[in-house]
Amino acid sequence: MEFFAWCMLAAGLGMGLGSVGTGIGQGLAIRAACEGVARNPGASGKIMTIMMVGLAMVESIAIYCFVVAMIILFANPMKADVLALLGNVAG
Repeated sequence: MEFFAWCMLAAGLGMGLGSVGTGIGQGLAIRAACEGVARNPGASGKIMTIMMVGLAMVESIAIYCFVVAMIILFANPMKADVLALLGNVAG
């Protein structure tokens, strides 16, 4: 049972850290884009386009963290080995 508790903890911490990093990265990108538009309003179209592409790239990090967390929780490749090991230890 301890293995599954560690899996839940790892998935939660991984998703939390991935979300914090993504939030900080998006905040910095939006701040820089707003400063760029404030300095040169004529270039706002190019700045916003580049910012949107950058935000999509940053957001993909959170999606990857989510996918890894779901793999750890539901499709853990070591689940059978751990259960077999625990069955041998208990028996």
